[in-house]
Amino acid sequence: MSNRIPVVTALLLLLLTISFGQNSEFVSTHGAEIVGPDGKAILLQGINIGNWLVPEGYMFKFDSATSPRKIHEVLSELVGAEAAQSFWRTYRDKYITRDDIGFIKRTGMNSIRVPFNWRLFTTDDYANVWAGPGFEMLDRLMAWCSEEGLWVVLDMHCAPGGQTGDNIDDSWGYPFLFESPESQQRTIELWKRIAERYRNERVLVGYDLLNEPIAHYYDRQKLNPLLEPLYKRIVSAIREVDPDHLVFLGGAQWNTNFGAFGAPFDPKLVYTFHKYWCDTTQAMVQEYVDFRANYRVPLWMGESGENSDQWIGSFRRLQEKNNIGWCFWPYKKMDAKSCLVTFSRPQNWDLIVKYANGPRTSFATIRSRRPAADLVLKALEEFAELSSFKNCRVNVGYLNALGKELPR
Repeated sequence: MSNRIPVVTALLLLLLTISFGQNSEFVSTHGAEIVGPDGKAILLQGINIGNWLVPEGYMFKFDSATSPRKIHEVLSELVGAEAAQSFWRTYRDKYITRDDIGFIKRTGMNSIRVPFNWRLFTTDDYANVWAGPGFEMLDRLMAWCSEEGLWVVLDMHCAPGGQTGDNIDDSWGYPFLFESPESQQRTIELWKRIAERYRNERVLVGYDLLNEPIAHYYDRQKLNPLLEPLYKRIVSAIREVDPDHLVFLGGAQWNTNFGAFGAPFDPKLVYTFHKYWCDTTQAMVQEYVDFRANYRVPLWMGESGENSDQWIGSFRRLQEKNNIGWCFWPYKKMDAKSCLVTFSRPQNWDLIVKYANGPRTSFATIRSRRPAADLVLKALEEFAELSSFKNCRVNVGYLNALGKELPR
């Protein structure tokens, strides 16, 4: 691959930049750099707000109820749909608050990535009715981040139809998004609505369109060529209402494969990769560095972590050595060390874990295995309360591995 950007691509990007103009009030790009409103380069250093708007089973200590809807099923079986929904409302209000955002800022990090589930913005999987608590939660978060001066990247972790085909996208076990015109249209419409709502938000860096699309065990020969065309359609819709914010494009196969990309098609693109449990050598990022050199576009390491403090420190330094911004995973987990802050298990939480991890294949099994509802309700209430920042503990080793220290 050449180390010089192709002449045709360079001219195209120049024309696009002239066409769109540059609003100095927003984060933008300049060649291979992300730059702030003052025109100075920004190295994004942040943390993923995982498990808040996309609950993941492993963070609840569940083995088989791994996706948001499967976790919802477990809780609904235990206490009923209404009580379960009441828990989720309380959970969303307490899991991430202004105190969390203030703490992240005071550590010296400058950004967060916010995974969200498209289902938070609708009342029906099969209707184009845009309601639900999604915008309320993001509005609140944007206000906190604006007050604290913390940059925000919005990440569609779970897209209509499913872009990954595994638990993390809350799908039905296949990336149906790429074969469903209806799901694609819902995805495009939701991103356009999000961009229209936040187009004037200065603290917003941009939109991470699809988290970890197309898992490696699906037909990449068939699906990978469908990724960039969908990205182009989403970006086109966003640009109808928002010419200013950046757009982050993740590679195929869990955000690792940039081979699905051609030349950049918009002047404000950032290309993002994820890496877990790999060596911390230059070879792990060289293909992305080469891509940046060829097209003169910014890179961002949008997820990594779930490893030892030593590994996290080493991988973080590798990114900085290569002038790549980073966002580690995750901010908060229950009873864990591989996160920035943690909180204790509630009393009787193991009753819920035992039920969730056991057989639930028939109504008779559910009836026979269901623990006392009052104990479950109490455990859920304690979970929400314990997850509040005031009850959390900082994993200092993890924080130090990110090159940060406890705020004074």
